[in-house]
Amino acid sequence: MRPDRILVVNAGSSSLKLRVLGQDGRSRASRNLRGRPQDQPGARLARELAQLGPVDAVGHRVVHGGAEFLAAVLIDGRVESRLRALTDLDPLHQPGALAGMDAARAAFPEAPQVACFDTAFHAAMPPWASTYALPAEWRQRWGLRRYGFHGLSHAYAARRAAALLRRPVGELRLVTCHLGAGASLAAVAMGRSVDTTMGFTPLEGLVMATRSGSVDPGLLLWLERAQGLSPSEVADALEQRSGLLGLAGTADMRLVVDRAAAGAAEARLALEVYVHRLAQGIAAMVAAMGGLDALVFTGGVGERSAPVRRMAVARLGFLGLLVDEERNAAGRGDRRLEVAGRSTPVLVALAREEVQIAAEVRELLGS
Repeated sequence: MRPDRILVVNAGSSSLKLRVLGQDGRSRASRNLRGRPQDQPGARLARELAQLGPVDAVGHRVVHGGAEFLAAVLIDGRVESRLRALTDLDPLHQPGALAGMDAARAAFPEAPQVACFDTAFHAAMPPWASTYALPAEWRQRWGLRRYGFHGLSHAYAARRAAALLRRPVGELRLVTCHLGAGASLAAVAMGRSVDTTMGFTPLEGLVMATRSGSVDPGLLLWLERAQGLSPSEVADALEQRSGLLGLAGTADMRLVVDRAAAGAAEARLALEVYVHRLAQGIAAMVAAMGGLDALVFTGGVGERSAPVRRMAVARLGFLGLLVDEERNAAGRGDRRLEVAGRSTPVLVALAREEVQIAAEVRELLGS
């Protein structure tokens, strides 16, 4: 039987987004729950899910699939056990995803549950992009490599960009920019990820809302060795007290932009650091593919911050990029921003991870 209603469970670090999608990809029901899912009583979560109505299958966003899970998979006891073992690699998100699985099983005991992984889209990156220059013994023993994240968002953004350009995704070189509380870039060549900015964990890469992005590892070793900070203190600072928050005192890009415009020096520095790292990363992704057919912005900041888009593209004119100021400043939804006839396409694609998850669930279930 072809599943009609698919529940998508998207567990964040401090929220749970629930969407029921029909075969047309449109939302039939939705709910956003505040608070860490793993801190909520399981029975309460199950009741919240059940209130969305009957579903035929459940798809879960799982941030980290490690080296084992390279595509969507039906959840059984063995799979869930392996996912629990990966919690150390992503303590911010994995517990919430597991709590969502428990609640969905209680609410819909007969519906198949599917895990869809943010790491899967990047799993086939070439070795030159995924390999760290670390001792072979370490890499082999502990599976140390660049995994990449936000793959569900990057995969959807690439497909949506191809549709907006009316060209097959298999013939395009795209840089997809997922800019939200977490942020990463992907080089998508011919529909496949060939490079990305996040690595073994979601800490590597761009400046984010509260995460530092890439930092000299020698600096971190110095803090522990010479200043006596514990690993947990360093981890807390890198994940919760860095990024825009560490630079400007707020993790909200809207406030950073407003304060920078009003002349606040810390906010201006935060914005400049953010955009510098963003433009630098985009150029690196273009180099990984040997060219660019379109630049795609998605995620909360990517979709809503015209100043960030304008400032980043202004640094990338040597790549043939130029945005139309009026298009960039106005408009909503999926759209093109470039100066027609004078620029490589620049697009906004609204983040629809739930659509990608539902598509992967249907593909796995053979419908």
